[in-house]
Amino acid sequence: MRPRIRGGRTTVLAALLSLALAAPIAAAQAQTAPSAEPAAGPTQQAELPHQYEVTGPATRTERTALAATGVSIDEVHARAVVITATRAQAKAVRQLGHTLHKLPDPPGFTTAAPHKPRGKDFPAGYTNYHTYDEATKEIDALVAKHPDILSKQVIGTSHEGRNLLALKLSKNVTKDEQEPEVLFTAHQHAREHLTVEMSLYLLNEFTSKYGSDSRITKMLDSREIWIIPDLNPDGGEYDIASGSFRSWRKNRQPNAGTSEVGTDLNRNWDFKWGCCDGSSGEPGDETYRGASAASAPEVQVVSKFVHGRNVGGKQQITAAIDFHTYSELVLWPFGFTNDDTGDGMTQDEHDTFATLGKNMAATNGYTPEQSSDLYITDGAIDDWLWGDQKIFAYTFEMFPSSFGSGGFYPKDSVIPKETSRNREAVLQMLETADCVYRVIGKEGQYCKGR
Repeated sequence: MRPRIRGGRTTVLAALLSLALAAPIAAAQAQTAPSAEPAAGPTQQAELPHQYEVTGPATRTERTALAATGVSIDEVHARAVVITATRAQAKAVRQLGHTLHKLPDPPGFTTAAPHKPRGKDFPAGYTNYHTYDEATKEIDALVAKHPDILSKQVIGTSHEGRNLLALKLSKNVTKDEQEPEVLFTAHQHAREHLTVEMSLYLLNEFTSKYGSDSRITKMLDSREIWIIPDLNPDGGEYDIASGSFRSWRKNRQPNAGTSEVGTDLNRNWDFKWGCCDGSSGEPGDETYRGASAASAPEVQVVSKFVHGRNVGGKQQITAAIDFHTYSELVLWPFGFTNDDTGDGMTQDEHDTFATLGKNMAATNGYTPEQSSDLYITDGAIDDWLWGDQKIFAYTFEMFPSSFGSGGFYPKDSVIPKETSRNREAVLQMLETADCVYRVIGKEGQYCKGR
């Protein structure tokens, strides 16, 4: 996820007592200082991370230095951030001169790490979230009910062999028509389960409202909409496999020569991969970028799919949103550089990104900004979609705004409100997809003849 900078610090520590009480007593008793945990050896499972509030970092440069330790930055305040870190990473952060406060672990958090997931459900209070199998069944039911406007393709498999799906929505869904295409992706990071619900919401909304809602009907009549609902099914299943949460971020791909598992999919895309101190080269780190660009099988599958939408030398996908949690942000490229314009980004392109981003954020109450305004990242999907394919690609960081409001694990009662909250933003993107430059009034210059 990518966090929000808040003008006044809204500390998460005020929420610790209530969250701690909400967690099972046994889990609270099991929490120990990271230094008390044994080091991972060749026969042990990799250490599971914890979240911390870090006081001190106040600038983009300081946050980039913090991210360079391999932690994931989950939330940003004026002079503090929330991170996810292992014991070694927390030590490295302290060596930068920052103070860390460990936050309560998720409900039912466990350090037990069986080698293979057992396919358990979500903990109590979260059972309306969909497991991989439940989501697949719902998708299959929707395809069977709406075969004229919804189709399913298996575009590849994850490391552990789960199908990666691409769902297509369009009036003549079996035909490849000369219509603008829009891509929605979700769940690159395993613990961000609300993003799968966002995908299911869009599928249900588009199919149930086609023919009765004029805007949705018009979009399916004139667009081809692609939804990839789950990029990281292995990580998602692992996160809940014990019947409780593990706060797992990466995929489940082993890293040769180590006992560490997982690549951060959103640091593995083949554009500016590993270029700019915006990811980690250490396999045990939260933001490990992988052995090479697009080394993760899930990234390979989606990259191949997107390249396959380049027909006759023209990319059919014009716009995209990649859903994450949390912090309530609308972000646009680039992440690898602090510059607004330069190689790969003209002033008009930047202005188009910023204008549409602000327009969408005005509908859902999120904060709009360029990714690198927070800190530097490299190998991210929206940088790749734009830098490699010139797709106007955004990252949406969904609910909540802070750790104290649920962090990566908001209760399932928020699902209806927090998915439908993005309806208008999604429709705005679809409506501009035929010529995104229209938002800055330059359709005549850039979209003539389309």
